[in-house]
Amino acid sequence: MHVTLRVTLCTAALFVIPVLSAAAEPGVPTKEELADGWIMLFDGETLFGWQATSEANWKVDGGAISVSQGSPGFLHTTSQFGDYALKVDFRHAAETNSGVFLHTPEKPTDPKNDCYELNIAAPGVSAFPTGSFVGRKKCEKEFSAEKWHTFEVTLRSGRCTVKVDAQEALDYTDEKPLGRGHISLQFNKGAVEFKNIKLKPLGLQSIFNGKDLTGWTVFPGEKSVFSVTPKGELNVKNGRGQLESQGQYADFTLQLEVFVNGKTLNSGIFFRSIPGQFWNGYESQIQNGFKDGDRTKPVDCGTGGFYRRQNARKVVADDFIWFHKTLVVSGDHMATWVNGYQVSDFTDTRPENENPRNGLRVQKGTLLIQGHDPTTDLSFRNIRLAEMPARGK
Repeated sequence: MHVTLRVTLCTAALFVIPVLSAAAEPGVPTKEELADGWIMLFDGETLFGWQATSEANWKVDGGAISVSQGSPGFLHTTSQFGDYALKVDFRHAAETNSGVFLHTPEKPTDPKNDCYELNIAAPGVSAFPTGSFVGRKKCEKEFSAEKWHTFEVTLRSGRCTVKVDAQEALDYTDEKPLGRGHISLQFNKGAVEFKNIKLKPLGLQSIFNGKDLTGWTVFPGEKSVFSVTPKGELNVKNGRGQLESQGQYADFTLQLEVFVNGKTLNSGIFFRSIPGQFWNGYESQIQNGFKDGDRTKPVDCGTGGFYRRQNARKVVADDFIWFHKTLVVSGDHMATWVNGYQVSDFTDTRPENENPRNGLRVQKGTLLIQGHDPTTDLSFRNIRLAEMPARGK
């Protein structure tokens, strides 16, 4: 692996940063991480899934997100998340004052009330040094500047624990939990870099028991055949048809594994569907075909795209191989990760309407597993869901 040097002139010091060459491969989840539910919030190459709130020189450089000058502000995830574990590698100049904001609105105004500001700063720069929650609780350990460090955060029901380089740094419980919010990287003062940003949703519960179709209803009068295999997998053959959840959900995180037993077969996961109606909801597509040997040219929307709304930016999954799918839905925003890689990032800007074919539907609805046509032969397993907590305060 080739290494080059980038020199950044900072306000008070010379910040020399070794940077991976452009030829380096971006980080991807390991098989073990995928099996454990981890997704990548940063693909190592682009700022897809992120949005800046001010004019600063946010960029991707050598597999890391960097910023060093401009107006103070944030780079935030377009998605919101409930309970999660989070890992972030970071490095900063000696005079830097930055942070990772958790459960935050897009533009937080008071870290004591509307977010959790996990600070990045030397003790001489801030009264809340690296590993502290600004305005809430101070970390008593000290971590050096100009070296890579790793945050490991667990945020569940208002209790947040933080490790820095595997050392316990913070254990904080909010008596009035914020519930959900964006994750933001801050530019305040000084150069800072971030990489290997990954998240594991917490609190997901199985909604398929692996034994029978309890909790689900087959739509009558159609051709699809839904069954549970001896291995405990949910299989659908033939079509068209649908299997509908008895539970209804509005804002949620869904994770599952999918196996397509045929070349470029078509199916989908519908959500916020009108109960009892056929194929009437938002559809997170399943279709692993792509054109001209180019995975950025999906066939028929592409796996993880939102059918008739937004194509997948890349076809990540393959037929005849189990793949992982994560769907995060909050308000008017929805996003999908396939094998830990974010492939869609959609905001429904249409006026609200009870029918999702005609406008933005934010009401609870059912999940549907689609049997598309006579060629349908797909299996599903490890179907788990967590409803997203309401935003506190």
